[in-house]
Amino acid sequence: MRFVDVDELLSCVHCGLCQSACPTYVELGTEADSPRGRIHLMRAMEEGRLEPSPEVVRHLDLCLGCRACETACPSGVRYGRLVEAARPFVERHRPLPARAARRALAAAFTVPWIRRTLLAPARLIAGRRWTRGWLAFAGALPRRRRARHLPAVLEPEVAVRGTAMLVTGCVAETLFSDTNHATAALLRHAGVRVLVPRHQGCCGALPLHLGARDRAAALAARLARTLADTGADWVVSNAAGCGALLREYDHLLPGDRMAATVARGARDALELLAELGLPPARVVLDRTVAVHDPCHLAHGQGVRAQVRTLLASIPRVRLVELSDSDTCCGSAGTYNLTEPAMARRLLDRKLATVTASRADIIAAANPGCLLQMRAGALQRGLTVEIEHPIDLLARAYL
Repeated sequence: MRFVDVDELLSCVHCGLCQSACPTYVELGTEADSPRGRIHLMRAMEEGRLEPSPEVVRHLDLCLGCRACETACPSGVRYGRLVEAARPFVERHRPLPARAARRALAAAFTVPWIRRTLLAPARLIAGRRWTRGWLAFAGALPRRRRARHLPAVLEPEVAVRGTAMLVTGCVAETLFSDTNHATAALLRHAGVRVLVPRHQGCCGALPLHLGARDRAAALAARLARTLADTGADWVVSNAAGCGALLREYDHLLPGDRMAATVARGARDALELLAELGLPPARVVLDRTVAVHDPCHLAHGQGVRAQVRTLLASIPRVRLVELSDSDTCCGSAGTYNLTEPAMARRLLDRKLATVTASRADIIAAANPGCLLQMRAGALQRGLTVEIEHPIDLLARAYL
């Protein structure tokens, strides 16, 4: 075996039902840019019939890793695992400058002092209506209203129903700390004791997307030790990409008892809140809301209805459907940095559906989606609000 289990590759029967679900195939219409086509390429490389040439690597790089094909596949092909196994293999065949740039990008997000230093200038201009280029992403950042760090322990407001370890994330911790505070407050409101260990670090999702599997595994092992030691009933995340990987820690770290414990207890915050329920809302929200389903929440974790159930519980909220709500917005971890041209095409498609929905607010439960869609809305002069569902719930319940 070069890089992937052949049996996993052979589970694909090449029926093609995945193609209409694949954003890059829909955009490009080329077989090699479909899940089925990429599996053909991976199998040929695994069997030694094909080398990872620049053209082959290009087709794999254009994959978002959104896993929409998994939802569409009648054979249960775990495509996400296949492409994540292929990425470290092709990484070794990139030109040295490209490899160095990707390693630097992985470090920029996963080493706390580097991440905070690089993002500090963006924090200074957060919330301003910048519309040009990357300044729009800075303008899309929320203005921080609370202290960045949460207390180590937050006791519930009502009778204890369980204990949750809150994963604060890397991008979320740096740029969306208020959403972390709201998550903890809502969990307390539902009767959950919340533990927030300091210095958690990255879960490993971003380096895994970049093909740095060894770095991802090392980060995951460290976080798994931190989380498993708490003895919490649940491991809770409010970032879809983080949550999807936490559920698969037992695959990333086979044989690791603590990783298996984390995988069993992993829950998205919205999923757990829907399961436990919340007391009656304190404030009405007289707005029309549509839900964008982040890829790793809908396809990676199977969480869709829970988001809508919670939002519908807010008095006077009018829920409307967003066409192709589970189609990728183009953020996809670091994809909008490494593949900006395709990311823009997918963002254009997404914002067209946002405009057609006539919603006042788009709810999107992932930091990357929030930044991507907010920046695009600023550049296009759209007045729609794009908010994490947790922050909308906090408006009504806290």
